Amino acid sequence: MSEIIILFLGAVSAGLLGSLTGLGGGVIIIPLLTLGFGVPMHYAIGASLISVIGTSSGAAVAFVKEGFTNMRIGMFLEIGTTAGAIMGALLSGMLNPNTIGIIFASILLLTVILNLKGKPDHQEPIIKGSLEEKLKLYGTFPDKGVLKSYSARNTVPGFLMMMFAGAMSGLLGIGSGALKVLAMDNMMKLPFKVSTTTSNFMIGVTAVASALIYFQRGEIIPVIVAPVLIGVVVGSFIGSKTLMVSKTKKLKVFFAIVITILSVYMMYNGINKSFR
Repeated sequence: MSEIIILFLGAVSAGLLGSLTGLGGGVIIIPLLTLGFGVPMHYAIGASLISVIGTSSGAAVAFVKEGFTNMRIGMFLEIGTTAGAIMGALLSGMLNPNTIGIIFASILLLTVILNLKGKPDHQEPIIKGSLEEKLKLYGTFPDKGVLKSYSARNTVPGFLMMMFAGAMSGLLGIGSGALKVLAMDNMMKLPFKVSTTTSNFMIGVTAVASALIYFQRGEIIPVIVAPVLIGVVVGSFIGSKTLMVSKTKKLKVFFAIVITILSVYMMYNGINKSFR
């Protein structure tokens, strides 16, 4: 019973982090299950993918209601992430758990390095005749009582990055929210809060595509998934409320610190072949 409570509390923390940063919660769930509870890597990934669906469901409703999420951009980019997720899930079944652990750590560390590069919180105008205007990849979001407009940029590179993000989701079970946020924030130049909330909207669909493959392989275990899913939904709901009053700069600092610690820890254990 104590292990279930600890797992539940860990899942609440994962849901809170996933909701605040667009990560999807898997960055805590995977280390918690594999290193904290000794769960085999592929079972942990399966549970994480289900929790990712919970995070997306828990936070996405609030974000859409508040006007942060751009559903059109999210649905367009989901075409790339879903295709990538299927490929990543198939590749996962061929790789050693320690190899997956090292890739997991490397991807998280890369997202921190890219995220720490100085950049403004974008608010790009619409360019007449551009691909973004033709696809209607623009919108508005509320900021301190004022409705601000923005438009996407670099749609093709952003879409390709989304395919890679989807592949990492299927391979690592992290929802690939970090890569989605970086693609939308750095490459497509969307406002940070639009990036994180749209990522939360997208990760559920991405996770479902790959979770079906893990389910077919028998790698989704109900006794593990249940407390993780409930905890993540609770945490994501709390996080969705916190984001509305938080400052973007503080979110980015929090994001960097947590992911750096987890990525170094996972890298160490992967090299020492601690995963099974």
